[in-house]
Amino acid sequence: MADVSVERVEDISRHDMNDLCDAAEAAIEEGGGFGWIDVPQRNVLENYWRGVMLVPERTLFVGRLDGVISGSAQLGRPTKNNEAQSHAGNLTTNFVAPWARGYGIGLKLIQEVETLAREEGFEVLNLDVRATQEAAIGRYDSLGFVRWGENPYYARVEGNWVAGYHFYKVLNPETSE
Repeated sequence: MADVSVERVEDISRHDMNDLCDAAEAAIEEGGGFGWIDVPQRNVLENYWRGVMLVPERTLFVGRLDGVISGSAQLGRPTKNNEAQSHAGNLTTNFVAPWARGYGIGLKLIQEVETLAREEGFEVLNLDVRATQEAAIGRYDSLGFVRWGENPYYARVEGNWVAGYHFYKVLNPETSE
């Protein structure tokens, strides 16, 4: 039986950085690269993840399969000066490497982001995703996220426009009315 876990990352070891970059590269190659189309050089990926760790408005979660980092998700918070949107967090950089799918890692990552968002008092969780990410879209639908819009010019992949969908989820419906 596979060992699946999700954890909040405060500091990233060299070994975990390697696993995280490997998982990100696999996701990018498969077409779910949270913005990247082509796999960047390893130092670019490492710098990206180090940068995430430095941003106070971001919290990184990683999913592990048998101890190996195989996916991630982030809770993004609005900047302090954005009072009008201080009620809403953002789920971003949510991916699972193709070799680790089917074990529930993606679900656990989303649930951990939702839990932290609720704990921090957010009323809404927003996200956006390429229309080509059918499995992710199905997961968001099944978890009660509401698709509220489509941007037909969301991404350009190999010279072609790819639509993107925007979702939100009210985290505590009883108090948000």
